[in-house]
Amino acid sequence: MKKKYLFILVAVMAGCKVEDKTLEMKVLTKRVIVIGLDGISVDGYNTAKHPNLDALMADGVLSLTTRNVMPSVTLPNWTSHLTASGPEQHGVLGNGWELDKVTLPAVETDEEGYYPSIFKVLKEGVPNVKTAFYYNWAELINSFNPRYLDVVSFEENDEYQKNYGKALDFIARNKSNPTMVFLYSVHTDHAGHNHGWMSPEYITSIEEVDVHIGEFLNKLKEEGLYEDTHFMFFTDHGGVPESGHGGVTPQELEVPWAITGPGIRKGQRLEEPNNSVNTGMTISYLFGCNNVPLSWTGEVPMSIFEPNEK
Repeated sequence: MKKKYLFILVAVMAGCKVEDKTLEMKVLTKRVIVIGLDGISVDGYNTAKHPNLDALMADGVLSLTTRNVMPSVTLPNWTSHLTASGPEQHGVLGNGWELDKVTLPAVETDEEGYYPSIFKVLKEGVPNVKTAFYYNWAELINSFNPRYLDVVSFEENDEYQKNYGKALDFIARNKSNPTMVFLYSVHTDHAGHNHGWMSPEYITSIEEVDVHIGEFLNKLKEEGLYEDTHFMFFTDHGGVPESGHGGVTPQELEVPWAITGPGIRKGQRLEEPNNSVNTGMTISYLFGCNNVPLSWTGEVPMSIFEPNEK
């Protein structure tokens, strides 16, 4: 089903009038927090001990067969997650992409030349929304227009703990506003590159960050900011011990993807096919946005919702 028909169907079911592309969408979330870890393979996820992620996902829906876009490298895939489109649409073909070094022009751009991201959609479609982008791989910001970000925070040398603290402060400071937080770390990917996917060091990198994720979640609970939050956990690619990533094997292209929060089914596995381009569309749906670009190709995996929340 094409996305425009999906939104029309949802509007009709909700008793909304379909006029001039303006549909009244149901708002399902107050805030979305994305926990993004780079280079998490399904094998790595299944092998590592991550009790805090396990506890979080026990209240939601987990997929271990979500397929990312090709090439199975970092910037094209994170861009696809957050723009609900593949490289053939947004034109980000590799990690060296820069705004002034474009090989394949995007099919649609804003005034500055960026393909529309979820941050643009939220800023233009959700009153008073606050957006934040925390990262520690310098090139990650290159494909997103910072105009639509209230906070951009970069941490050097694979460090990420300070960004977790900054994100907590941002969320608490804006607890009365709709909020979208992207909280990312590259250290897991670098452990794979430096020591090999499935090496003890790689597994340890996942287990280490799980401790900090647990601390972060506990502080949200203490502040009363956990129960009304939707959390998403996903990654950009997996990897194989022999060659890392960039190829077309299932170990590189199929990854964990999860969501939890109000109205999400609990303790379920996602059975329907899923792709990274569905991430941005799902976030826009949670916020009730009706202004998604026609160039977006993602869809919402509707089976993630409890029947009365669709």
